[in-house]
Amino acid sequence: MTDNETTREAISLLQDLGLQEYEARCFMALNKLPSGTAKEIHEISEVPRTRVYDAIRVLESQGLVEVRHSSPQMYRAVSIDEATQTLRQKYDDRIETLETHLKNTDVQDVEENDHVQEVWSLTGHDAIESRTLDLVREAESEIALLVVDEDILSEALFDSLQTAVDHDLSIVLGGQTERITETLGTELSTTRVFETGLDWLTGTASDDEVAISRILLIDRETLLIGSYYPNTPDDRAEEQAIFARGLENGIVVLLRRLVTAGLPQIKDPGS
Repeated sequence: MTDNETTREAISLLQDLGLQEYEARCFMALNKLPSGTAKEIHEISEVPRTRVYDAIRVLESQGLVEVRHSSPQMYRAVSIDEATQTLRQKYDDRIETLETHLKNTDVQDVEENDHVQEVWSLTGHDAIESRTLDLVREAESEIALLVVDEDILSEALFDSLQTAVDHDLSIVLGGQTERITETLGTELSTTRVFETGLDWLTGTASDDEVAISRILLIDRETLLIGSYYPNTPDDRAEEQAIFARGLENGIVVLLRRLVTAGLPQIKDPGS
C-alpha cells in the first residue's frame, strides 16, 4: 500500500469514527509535520485555508490537536497513542449511550407463542460470526458445531467454546478436513473432535456449486447453517446463513437429523 493509499484509508477510518472529511484531512496533515501553520496544513491536506481554522478548532476541542498561540499560530497533533485512546473512548461512549437508549426504548407487548416457527437469514461473515458467538453463549446444555470453511475459525470462537467447556456443557465438534479437525483439537484439547464424513457439505469443484461453511446446533432446538461459493472471487463468495429456532420447527427437525447423522455421539430424540 502506497503512502497516498494509506492516507486515504486513514482519512476514511477517521470519518467512520466521527470526524468530518476536512477535520480528518487536517489531522492527517499534522501527523506528517512536527507542527505546522494553517498555510502548511492547507498545502498538505488540500483543505481550503479558510476551512482549516474551523477544522482545527474542532480537533482542538476533541483533544486531538494542540495550539501554540504565536504569530502565526502553530498547531500540532497529539501523540498517536493519545489520539487513538481519545477516539476509542469517544467511540465507546457513543456505543454505551446507544445501548442505554435502545434498552430504554418502549417495546410493544406481543403475545407469546410457545410453538412459534422462526427462520431468519443473515448476510456477511461478520454478522454470521457475531450471531454464532451469541448462540454459543446462549447455550444451556449442548453445542454441536461442524466447521467446513477454515476461515470461520477465530480466537473469539475458540474463547466462547472454551467458556462453554468450562461450564460443563456437552460439546461436540466436527471438522470437514483433517487440518480443521487438528486445529479444533489443539485449541480445545479437552473436547472430542471428529472428522465428518458428510461429503455433501462441500459440493463439487464447480464454480457454481454452493458449499456449507458451518453448521451449529444449540440445545437441539436452534440451528445456524452458513453457505458460500468457495471458488467464486466476486460478491457471490460472501457467506450467507439462515438460523431457525423452535423444537417443532420443521427445518430444525430435518436439519437436526441430517447433522446428527454425522455426529455419532448424539442420539436424535426425534429419530
